[in-house]
Amino acid sequence: MPTIIFIEPDGTEKQVGARVGQTVMEAAVQNGVKGIDADCGGSCSCATCHGYVDEAWQEKLEPADSMELDMLDFAYQRSEGSRLTCQIVVGEEMDGLMIRLPVSQA
Repeated sequence: MPTIIFIEPDGTEKQVGARVGQTVMEAAVQNGVKGIDADCGGSCSCATCHGYVDEAWQEKLEPADSMELDMLDFAYQRSEGSRLTCQIVVGEEMDGLMIRLPVSQA
């Protein structure tokens, strides 16, 4: 079971186990990660699961598709590593994936 590391704006880390095949957002919600609201339930229509993929991981993940990129236009403080965690499907190779959470979602 891969471990995903969420980093809150104050630097607090929360490590959660994620099942292969679920989304990073689902793992966050199931483990009570603050800042991942997931208002739309993972349908890529709200940007309340916005997070910043750590630079070391950005090239290792599948790139965002056009629908995700469009929705990221609504994310507060979008940056180079911005992703919607509902669109990142967990794989075995993602053990140690780091996601920083935006201040706006704290």
